[in-house]
Amino acid sequence: MASPHNEIAAFLAVARERSFTKAAAKLGITPSALSHAVRGLEERLGIRLLARTTRNVAATEAGLHLAQSVGPLFDQIDIQLSSLGDLRDRPAGKIRVTCNDYVIETIFRPKLREFLPLYPDIEVEFVIDYGYTDIVEHGMDVGVRLGEAVSKDMIAMRIGPDFRFVVVGAPAYLAVRPAPRTPQDLTDLPCINLRSVTAGSFFPWEFEKAGQAINVRVGGQLAFNSVVPIVSAAVDGLGLAYLPEDLAAPHIAEGRLALVLEEWCPVIQGYHLYYPNRHQASRAFGLFVEAVRYRGSRG
Repeated sequence: MASPHNEIAAFLAVARERSFTKAAAKLGITPSALSHAVRGLEERLGIRLLARTTRNVAATEAGLHLAQSVGPLFDQIDIQLSSLGDLRDRPAGKIRVTCNDYVIETIFRPKLREFLPLYPDIEVEFVIDYGYTDIVEHGMDVGVRLGEAVSKDMIAMRIGPDFRFVVVGAPAYLAVRPAPRTPQDLTDLPCINLRSVTAGSFFPWEFEKAGQAINVRVGGQLAFNSVVPIVSAAVDGLGLAYLPEDLAAPHIAEGRLALVLEEWCPVIQGYHLYYPNRHQASRAFGLFVEAVRYRGSRG
């Protein structure tokens, strides 16, 4: 007979990932084995815990009740098991981080070059997401957001400098179209959108000048769920783009992109790492957090 503990762990993984395929990959088992474990738990309890469709998996009312009641207990077990690694000579454990790929490239990647060789038993797993993921619900240790977007009930720590988003276009694009004079002019020009998969919509372009804040929803033929391909598309003259300034800067310096509406692009609070205030930090977690902390001009 299968262990009820393993069956509950299997159910919790599916409920959090909302996908048998993703949950199976996370647990390191096959989707069929995972489905068998969940079905065994449902038969043991005599009630349906998951509603399955061809495209989606969602917890039923009974499933939600079970996940909310026993999920935190299983999380505590994982934390305590992970903390046992701290009793060894070298810190060990896995840290799961959700953030966008721009943050990985510009903030985490330079620091991981030093951190990972120092601690060979610490694993860091990144899940790329431009939306506002519920890190507790999805089993993440930490998330990354702009400082102003971090929930007040989370512990937040700065990991990057203040910066600004800028609007840029290729010289060839701007040669055949009038440059926008105000943010509202963008609605009449082809732009490149960034989609939030979590929210199911495009991110607005945010502007401010002399205390006047304006959010603009732009249109265009192209959209991505990552800023990285947006840079290339803008360089190719396929639309105006709204990008972190440091990402656009090399292309601006070499004449491949030009700034527009610069006076409408204020400096904003930089990226912060955040996690629940009830998080019981392992030694590995503490070392990681300290390694990525922003230290002014020193990084």
